[in-house]
Amino acid sequence: MSMIWVCGVDEAGRGPLVGAVVAGAVILDPENPIAGLKDSKKLSPARREYLYEQIIQKAKAWGIGQASPAEIDEINILQATMLAMRRAIEDLSTRLGAWPDKALIDGNRCPELPIAAEAIVKGDAKEPAISAASILAKVTRDRQMQELHELHPQYGFAQHMGYPTEAHFAALKAFGVCAEHRRSFAPVRRALETL
Repeated sequence: MSMIWVCGVDEAGRGPLVGAVVAGAVILDPENPIAGLKDSKKLSPARREYLYEQIIQKAKAWGIGQASPAEIDEINILQATMLAMRRAIEDLSTRLGAWPDKALIDGNRCPELPIAAEAIVKGDAKEPAISAASILAKVTRDRQMQELHELHPQYGFAQHMGYPTEAHFAALKAFGVCAEHRRSFAPVRRALETL
């Protein structure tokens, strides 16, 4: 009997005003378990980084996908999230050499896929493979925000990770919009209108 490959899929970065939405896809290896997997939002940054390395080393296969700010503006954040998830599964499939048999998707809807998929609300707290995917997505996106912070330190991206905070609103007002801001998001659109 051949193994059935089930991947967990989750995203990070739907809510921020800047940067890509990033998705992770992971097939865990039952022979090589990873202790301490849970929803990435419930882990410290240092713990997420540690688990990220564990997942990369121990998972049967993993993948990362993303949709750019321009794609988010063009097709909307929900469709861009679905696109990032599909790309993450495609990336995993390339590493695995085949599509997985099934995808478990965090949330209440699934991207269009050539395989079976099941949406699981709060899946990142229920399914270890989705928890692992949430950690990959969050760490990847946080690293991107650190890089963006180095390019544009005036916005404070390393502190708020692009989320709509008072500090971010103040920076938008003071410095305007950078290339990586999502122009379709209301606070960014308003900042553009006041320029």
